[in-house]
Amino acid sequence: MNINDKDQLYWYGRIALLLVASVLIFIGLGYRDPWPADEPRFAQVAKEMVETGQWFFPTRGAEYYPDKPPIFMWAIAFFLYLTGSIKVAFLLPSALASLLTIYLVYDLGKRFWGRSEALIAGGLLLFSLQFLLQAKTAQIDAMVTCWITLGCYGLLRFLLLERRWRWYYMAFFFMGIGVITKGVGFLPVLLLLPYYFYQKKCAIDNSMTAKPYDVWRWLAGPLFMFVAIALWLLPMLVQVELSQDPALFQYRDNILFRQTVTRYADSWHHIKPFWYYIIEVIPLFWLPISLALPWLVPKWYRAIKSGEGRILLPAVWVVLVMLFFSISPGKRGVYILPALPMLCLISAPYIQQLILHTKLARLVWAVVVLLSAIFIATGLGGLAEVPFLVKFETKFGISPWSFFFVIGLLGMASSAFSARKSCWKAWPLFIALLMVGYSTWGYILLDDVKTPKNVFRNIQKIVQEQDVTIALVNFSEQFILFSPYSVIHFGYHTDTQAQLDAAYLWLADGNNKRYVLVDAKDVSSGCFDLSKAQPVGYAHRANWLLISSDAKKANCAIAPLHTELKPYYYPLNTHNSE
Repeated sequence: MNINDKDQLYWYGRIALLLVASVLIFIGLGYRDPWPADEPRFAQVAKEMVETGQWFFPTRGAEYYPDKPPIFMWAIAFFLYLTGSIKVAFLLPSALASLLTIYLVYDLGKRFWGRSEALIAGGLLLFSLQFLLQAKTAQIDAMVTCWITLGCYGLLRFLLLERRWRWYYMAFFFMGIGVITKGVGFLPVLLLLPYYFYQKKCAIDNSMTAKPYDVWRWLAGPLFMFVAIALWLLPMLVQVELSQDPALFQYRDNILFRQTVTRYADSWHHIKPFWYYIIEVIPLFWLPISLALPWLVPKWYRAIKSGEGRILLPAVWVVLVMLFFSISPGKRGVYILPALPMLCLISAPYIQQLILHTKLARLVWAVVVLLSAIFIATGLGGLAEVPFLVKFETKFGISPWSFFFVIGLLGMASSAFSARKSCWKAWPLFIALLMVGYSTWGYILLDDVKTPKNVFRNIQKIVQEQDVTIALVNFSEQFILFSPYSVIHFGYHTDTQAQLDAAYLWLADGNNKRYVLVDAKDVSSGCFDLSKAQPVGYAHRANWLLISSDAKKANCAIAPLHTELKPYYYPLNTHNSE
C-alpha cells in the first residue's frame, strides 16, 4: 500500500469515527423528556432563564438555585431559545461537548504517536460505557470533562510537543471555564506535578526547557484561569452587592463556599468508602478498557521507567485525579469521568498489540456473551412471569422484557459474527446496538416511568379546572417541569414538617382551587384527614396524595416559625414541559 492509499484510508477512518460518534450520541435526541437524576433540575433552571431573562441568578420554581455555577444551564437555555423545545435543548450541550472530547483525544493521539493510535484512542473513548452514557445524559459531567480535557490537551501539547505559550494559556483559560461549570475544572493543573519531576530527571530537548526569564510566563497561567472565572464571578458579585438582597447574599455565600470546599471536605450525601471507584465503578463503567488493565499496567510501568513523558504525565495525572475524588467522602460514579479520556489516550499505543498477542480479545468477547446472556435470561424471566420480576413490573408500571430479550439476541448475534477472527469487534457492535435500542425503544418504555406524567394525568381526572394551584411538598424539580398547573412551594431544602405546616396554612387561607401534592409517607393525620386525601399514583419511588381544602382539620398546632416561611410561586402561563 503506497502513502497516498494510507492517507486516504486514515481519512476514511477519521470520517467513520466522527459519523459513528455522531449517530450514537445524537440518536434519540428529542425522543424523551428530562429524567432524574439532575436533568429536570437543569432543564427547569434553563427554562426559567429564558422565561424571566434572569441569567446570572438561576432559579428553580422561582427560588434561587445556588448548587452549581450557571454555565451548563446557560448552554441548555441557549439551545432552548434557539429551538423552542426542551426535549431537544437539554441534551445538546452534553452531546456536543462529548464530540469535542473525542476529537481532542484523537488529535492528541495523532500528535503523540500517529493516525492509527489516534483512531484507537478515539474509538476506545467512544465505546467506553460511562462516556457514551454521559454523552446522552444532561448532567454537568460530560461538559466539565470536555473543559478538563481541553486543559489537558493544552498543557500536554505545551509541555511535550511544542513550547508555544498560547497552548499553556489556553489550558488555564479552559480550566477557569471548567471551574464555573463545576468546581473541579482546575484538575489539569495537576499535570504540572509529574512534569516538574519529569523535566528534572529525564533528558529533554533544550528548546523545551524553561528559561529563567520564562518564570513570569509560567506564573501568568493562573491569571488566564482567573479571567475566565471572572467572566461570571465579577458581574455576579457586583449585582449581589448592589442589590442588598439577603436572598442574593445567601446565594453568593452558598455557591462560593458551601458548594465547593464544604461539599468536597465534608459531604452530606453520596457517602461512599475510599475504594468505591476501584471496586464499584471502574470494572463495569470503564468497560472495555477496564478489561485491559492487567496487561496495560506493566506496559505503562516500563514506559514510565524509561522516561516516556507521553505516558508518564497522563498516567500520573489519572492516578492523582482518582486520589482526589477518592479522598472526598461524597462520591458518585460520574465524578471520575474526566480521567477516562486521558486513560484512553495512554492505552492507544498498546491495544492493537494486546488484541493480537494476548487473551484480551477473547475476554472482551466473553464479556459480551455474558452480558447478552443476562439480557436474554432477564427478558425470558419477565415474559415467563417470574415472581420477583412481576413485582418489579407491577411496582414501576413498565414491562421491558421484550426489549431485554431482543437486545440479548442482538448481542449474541454480534458475538457470533465476530467469534472467529476479530473477537474484539463484539464490543463495539454490542454497544452500538444497545445504544440504538436504548435511545429509541428504551426511551419510549422509560419516559412515563422516569417522569411524573402519570401523577398529573390522575390529578386531571380529579381536578377539572385549569386555573388551580398545586402546592408541592418535599418534591423534585420534575414536578415543576411537568405540572399542567400553577405551582407553589416553600423552599426546596426546607424541613418537610415545616413545608406541611405552611401548606396547611396556605390551604386554610384559600378557596377550593388550592391543592397539596405530597408523598404519602411524609404526611400524617395530624393536620389532615387522610381519609379525604386522594391517591394519584406512584412516581419517583413514592406514592403521591392529592389533598384539598376539604381534608384540612379545623385545629392544627403549627410551629410559630413555620408561619413565616416564604412561598415561591411559579405560574402556569410561564411553563410548558414541551
